[in-house]
Amino acid sequence: MSVPHALLALLIDQPQHGLHLKQAFESHTGDMWPLNAGQVYNTLRRLERDGLVTADAEGSDARQRFYELSEAGRAELDQWLHDSTQDPAPQRNELVIKVMLAIAVSGVDPIPVIEGHRRQLVESMQHFTKLKAHDDSLATALVVDAELFRLEGAVRWLDMAESRLARGEQTVPNSAPFASTSSDISPAVPDQASATK
Repeated sequence: MSVPHALLALLIDQPQHGLHLKQAFESHTGDMWPLNAGQVYNTLRRLERDGLVTADAEGSDARQRFYELSEAGRAELDQWLHDSTQDPAPQRNELVIKVMLAIAVSGVDPIPVIEGHRRQLVESMQHFTKLKAHDDSLATALVVDAELFRLEGAVRWLDMAESRLARGEQTVPNSAPFASTSSDISPAVPDQASATK
């Protein structure tokens, strides 16, 4: 989550106090990602240092200062909003690492590991589904939908891992580095049947 860029976006219409930026960020993200005031003011100081925002009342209490988006900040925000570049290497995922090590190391039964994580993920999905049912705001719906899709993807991956284990597939050690460019990557995409139990 890019808090600095989020604060730049919230300044696009008018100058604002740090506390108002904190409240606006939380409101626009469905109150899912609370910020503490110290984090907001530290971030604003870094943005000011980097020339992305300007502030009035130099030397006064940070809580009383109005912060305004600079032209450099506007350009940075525009680039961030439209930059869809993704790292071709897969992101480190703790769940994936846990399951892969549970499969690889001796003395660990990976099935209970998979089942335990799947149960927790399903409980989280139920929690977020209830949350969305009690809050019909667009911000909450979008954040919760994104989280539900993420959790559903993790559950489907666990199902596929368990299915591979049931078929007796074995892990094959590979010390070769992961491809560093997208042109080198040919990911295997599981079909719908193998992705679910």
